[in-house]
Amino acid sequence: MAERVLMNEYKALLQESWTNIELLNENIFEWDVALIVLNPDSIYYGGYFKAKMTFPKNYPFSPPDFKFMRPLWHPNVYPDGRLCISILHPPGEDEMSGELASERWSPAQRVESVLLSILSLLDDAEPSSPANVDAGVMLRKDPAKYKELVKRDLDVSKQDIPEGYVMPTHEDAFKTKKNDDIYMEWEDSDADSDFGASDSDMGDFDAEDFDEDDEDMDEDESASDDEKDKKKA
Repeated sequence: MAERVLMNEYKALLQESWTNIELLNENIFEWDVALIVLNPDSIYYGGYFKAKMTFPKNYPFSPPDFKFMRPLWHPNVYPDGRLCISILHPPGEDEMSGELASERWSPAQRVESVLLSILSLLDDAEPSSPANVDAGVMLRKDPAKYKELVKRDLDVSKQDIPEGYVMPTHEDAFKTKKNDDIYMEWEDSDADSDFGASDSDMGDFDAEDFDEDDEDMDEDESASDDEKDKKKA
């Protein structure tokens, strides 16, 4: 089951512009992942952040493991590149951490939801995280210095862009979303045609029937007048 689920997710993510994914040694349980920040308002915009994802044999009942290959200066990133993020924690509530079960991993989660959560976490850090206390303190007390170190990580990340790889932009992400919207509109339109004529078509049909009924009534009245004239004669 895990192989089939992961292969379907892998194929779907290959179509996304904000990530670049390859299998490591053709092993569906080990992915080479690059997160590409396409939000122009993000201080990480233009970054190409490589990571490794490892999946358990009982996926999706247990969460994957995620590790940045180049550790980032970030309150939620440990020095070894791993993250402190609820969605990667095992299912169930944890009274010690205070996390709700709904915040942690569940079989309903997917790789896409994990990667999007990590992208969101980059700009929406939790300063009180124990992963990198110094980064959390700097974010609170010296945000300008914090941004300098983020810029350093951003520039270093670009060294990992594969030769010949064309980096997408936020415009590419917009085009992808627009195409998805058009596809959904087309599906809705197609569904309407499958379920029969539109309201306007029904309206035209009723009007034609009404006109035909009027013509029949006029013919009947004309025939009735002719019969009356014959009787008078």
